[in-house]
Amino acid sequence: MAGEKWLYWFEELGRDHNEVVGKKSANLGELTRMGMRVPAGFALSVDAYQRFLSETGAEQEIRSYVAQHVSDSLNLSQFTAASESIRKIVESKEMPGEMAELIASRYLELTRKSGTPDMAVSVRSAGPVSHPGQYETYLNVKGVGDLLDKVIKVWSSSFNPRSLAYRARKALPLETDPIGVAILGMINARAAGVTLTADPNTGDQSKIICEANWGLGESVVSGRSTPDSFVLDKESLNILERKLGDKEFCILCTEVGVAEEGVPLEKRSCYCLSDEEVKDVANQGKFIENYFNGIPQDIEWAISDDFPEGNSLFFLQARPAIIAEKKSATDTILDMVMSRRF
Repeated sequence: MAGEKWLYWFEELGRDHNEVVGKKSANLGELTRMGMRVPAGFALSVDAYQRFLSETGAEQEIRSYVAQHVSDSLNLSQFTAASESIRKIVESKEMPGEMAELIASRYLELTRKSGTPDMAVSVRSAGPVSHPGQYETYLNVKGVGDLLDKVIKVWSSSFNPRSLAYRARKALPLETDPIGVAILGMINARAAGVTLTADPNTGDQSKIICEANWGLGESVVSGRSTPDSFVLDKESLNILERKLGDKEFCILCTEVGVAEEGVPLEKRSCYCLSDEEVKDVANQGKFIENYFNGIPQDIEWAISDDFPEGNSLFFLQARPAIIAEKKSATDTILDMVMSRRF
């Protein structure tokens, strides 16, 4: 594989690279091509994962472990034990020399362009098939050594218990599940969140839903902190509904990595976005949906604390939204009646 390309700047990627680098990286490339504000970054291809396992000998060790310890009748506790053992194999390996040099070179080029030594980046999984939240993400990663370590840990996360169980049910090989890795500049977010360009519960495509919290968007994506929420009319961008979230905690960058912190009462009692910001996020979401052939989108974004207003909104992800089928008024009433009978 010495001559094969496995590192790509986002600018080199688009939707047709889903199978090469995974959907997250391919979509980030497409957003970059569109002219959207995406943090600078690069992607490791799916083949880089396979190359790492092969060159380090981890693949053979995993295959031997599976042959000796994994049966067809594994229960959840056995999958958990298998996951722990296989991940130890992967994480015990060092990045092969040539791979380490190329990743380091690309990272140092990012730092040079940003003018920030040891530039902070996020390291995110990018599977050819979307598995939101299934693999690990590392935020505020700084320096070559930490970056190489976190790339290996993202690869290792493909052997989590849930993934192993899925592959066992589908009679797929347990010793490999190639994923790509997206490495992008870290956004020091004042506020962040998710935009859905249709109502995910009703299927109503005339609405846009925005949810946001102070700090990084992981508190919104995880569902662990109740965010502020807004419902907008897609055509006019008028805000139809708003609900103040509890916003009990947020996730903020520390010196290295991130930490969960309580939100002060005065910030919990006000919205984390202005009306203008809500409408800007929604308008950009509508533009992205139109670009992707009118398919409702699930969009992650952040408003940077380091950029002036008007240039502070960055996009971190866009993928087709999981939207319920829109029901007629009769079907909705029947659902309500039936739900009260049981």
